[in-house]
Amino acid sequence: MKKKMSNRDKTFWAVIIPVVILFFAFNTLPMIKGVIYSFTNYKGYGTYDYVGFRNYADLFTDSRVGKSYLFTFKYALAGTVLVNVLSMIMAVGLNSAIRFKSALRGIYFVPNILGGLVIGYIFSFIFTYILPTVGNVFHIGFLQNSILASEKYAWIGVLIVGVWQAVAMNTIIYISGLQTVPEDVYEASMLDGASKWKQFWKVTFPLVIPFVTINLVLSTKNFLMVFDQIMSLTKGGPAQSTESISYLIYKNGMDGGQFGFQSANAVIFFIVIVAISLFQMTVMNKKEEQL
Repeated sequence: MKKKMSNRDKTFWAVIIPVVILFFAFNTLPMIKGVIYSFTNYKGYGTYDYVGFRNYADLFTDSRVGKSYLFTFKYALAGTVLVNVLSMIMAVGLNSAIRFKSALRGIYFVPNILGGLVIGYIFSFIFTYILPTVGNVFHIGFLQNSILASEKYAWIGVLIVGVWQAVAMNTIIYISGLQTVPEDVYEASMLDGASKWKQFWKVTFPLVIPFVTINLVLSTKNFLMVFDQIMSLTKGGPAQSTESISYLIYKNGMDGGQFGFQSANAVIFFIVIVAISLFQMTVMNKKEEQL
């Protein structure tokens, strides 16, 4: 005899089935179609033919693709290091015995809830109009021209915006990690005469390594997939110096008639992100075991 489903089971399936259907329709299915298109010469419209692995082979000889990968890796490396260093410093400060720390935590989290495009447009106005005006008034040479107009330094402007927004979430995660460290451990280290710096490296940091792993993987992935900041600040310019992989896939795939080619680029990019994430987790898990 079949067991009758309880109300709890009915509620569970009533919630999970629509979620699975929506996830498949808007995530899994487009991904499968993208993989299929990566083997075609589809332009985004009209008919197409299957070309095998030609798109994948052409990726390795396309200088624009190579340049976008170099920019993205440089941006992601710098952003990941800066975000995690700044987030750890802020988390230690906000976790200490200071007044209004709950309010300060809320204030520092605000950048994370703002849209990337909104933040980008605000900073674009600051970089383009406010800072040059300040530079001209006070005769500060490097501020007199917008950093976003410099082929050499535009990426730094994008990096500032990306880091400013990303620090919020990483700080919250580090605060959660710091709150798991027992006070007894700190008291024992103080009795041993450990300085604050030594206490951090020998006590705090080893105990929050799992949270460091989480933040490293998440921040690296997010910086590799940078799009909103590029779209709102530079649109890949000047002279394609800030063209990230995600922006290139969007721009040439949607507007440049390279839908099939950029689908192949997206597949390779997905594999690269997964490989980097697995590498980070493997290295950090070994570090956790050693500690």
